[in-house]
Amino acid sequence: MTPARRMEPEWLDAMAQDDPRGMRSRRDLARLNAIMSHARWIAAPLREARPVRIAEIGAGDGGFALRLAAALPAPSSGAELVLLDRAAAPSEGTVSDIAACGWPARPVRADVFDWLSDPATPRFDAIVANLFLHHFDDERLAGLLELAGNRTDLFVACEPRRSNLALASSRLVGLLGCNDVTRHDAVASVRAGFSGDEISRLWRARGWILEETPCGLFSHRFVARRHAAV
Repeated sequence: MTPARRMEPEWLDAMAQDDPRGMRSRRDLARLNAIMSHARWIAAPLREARPVRIAEIGAGDGGFALRLAAALPAPSSGAELVLLDRAAAPSEGTVSDIAACGWPARPVRADVFDWLSDPATPRFDAIVANLFLHHFDDERLAGLLELAGNRTDLFVACEPRRSNLALASSRLVGLLGCNDVTRHDAVASVRAGFSGDEISRLWRARGWILEETPCGLFSHRFVARRHAAV
C-alpha cells in the first residue's frame, strides 16, 4: 500500500548558498539527478512539441537546465531558456554552457507565485519543473499549477515517486557517498512525492490533456498539454 503524502522541511532549503554541507549536497543531487535521467524524461515531450521559449521554475544553479538543453535538439531562432529561482542563480559558466547547446539562458530571481502572477511575465511554449512541485502542499500546488497553465500550452514535471521501493532506496543514498543533508532530504522528498494521478487531480483548468505516469524506478512524471481545439 502506498503511504500517504507527508511533507517535512528539507535541510537544504534552509541552508545558505555558501554553506559547505549544502554545497556538497547540491553536488550529490546533481549526481542523483543524472542517475534518475530526469532530463531525458522531461526532454521527451519537449522534443515532440519543439518549443522555442522554455521556462524552468525552481531552476536552482542551472545544472538541470544544462542537462535538459543538451538533451534537446538545436532550437530555431528566437530561442530562450529562462531559469527562475527564488534564491539560487546559475554561474556565468553554466549560462555559457547552456547557450553553447543553442539555448540562450536568462536567469530570473523571483518568487514563483509572484513571477507567474505578474502581468509582465510573458507566455512560454513550455514550462518545466524538476524536483520542485513536491515542496508544496496540495492547496499551494493547485494554485501554482493554475498560474503555470495561464502562461503556457505545455507543462512538464518530474518528481519523486512516493512508493515503498523509492522510500527504501532513498535510505540507501549514503552508499553512493551522499552526505547527511542529502540522506535526510532524499527520504523527506520521497515522503512528499506523488503517485497515481495526484497531480492531475490538482489541475483545475479544463481543455487540457493530462498524462501522469511512473518513470524509471523512482520517478513520477506529469505532462499537461493544452487541447488544440481550445
